[in-house]
Amino acid sequence: MINSQFANVTIQEPNDNNFLIVENLVKSYKKSDGTESVILDNINLTIAENEFITVIGHSGCGKSTLLKIVAGLEKATSGLVTLEGKEIRKPGSERMMVFQQYSLLPWLTVRDNIRLAVDEVLKSASKSERIAIINEHLQMVGLTAAADKYPSEISGGMKQRVGIARALAIRPKMLLMDEPFGALDALTRGKLQRQVLDIWESHRQAVMMITHDVDEALYMADRIVMMTNGPSAKIGEILSVPFPHPRNLKEIRETKEYYELRNHALNFLDQYFNQEE
Repeated sequence: MINSQFANVTIQEPNDNNFLIVENLVKSYKKSDGTESVILDNINLTIAENEFITVIGHSGCGKSTLLKIVAGLEKATSGLVTLEGKEIRKPGSERMMVFQQYSLLPWLTVRDNIRLAVDEVLKSASKSERIAIINEHLQMVGLTAAADKYPSEISGGMKQRVGIARALAIRPKMLLMDEPFGALDALTRGKLQRQVLDIWESHRQAVMMITHDVDEALYMADRIVMMTNGPSAKIGEILSVPFPHPRNLKEIRETKEYYELRNHALNFLDQYFNQEE
């Protein structure tokens, strides 16, 4: 932990909540010489049912690895991850992932990329119900007019919106996002941040998002999980973001609290950037 130099900064430990719980998680890999390389060391975190958290830290600190373990795409070396009391051992439709790269099937239209996921997961729904769900989520992300276009015919921002609509359309309990705006230009990034927040503010669910951007984390998250450098990365601090939803970026950027939190987070990251290993 680092000491706060700002009197009004709230440093918050993980909540006592039984929705998603990460307990004493360790992830390591065996190196060619037989020794262990520890990526994540003793990670403890809880996420509330309707909470939006971001995870920030320098490259190589295990952010994406942690997200993949929660997604069930990788296994922890030791420790436990549970969702509503059930251990996560493999991917499941209650947890959907949105990657930085768009991961769309190029031979399918926007509508069919979403339909593929809906048909696979919501098998008990009638055909008309599934069509309604697809149309609802196309409208939710503003892609109704582009529904019959192919990925090669739409912009990067639109491709990412397809990925978000596809993830949300199967009604997951938790949305996992690995730097979803990282490949976008600044203008498109800002618009999509607002759109994702609009969707989340009207359809609350647990969200865990990886980012390198402190301003993005402050704008979108309820709490910011700050990781120390790897190897053997740990949770250094968890900052509570006090701004109520719905949020207005211009308004919160004019507050003293915003700059106190921003400076605190940047100082934390600078400390570990400059720290000798």
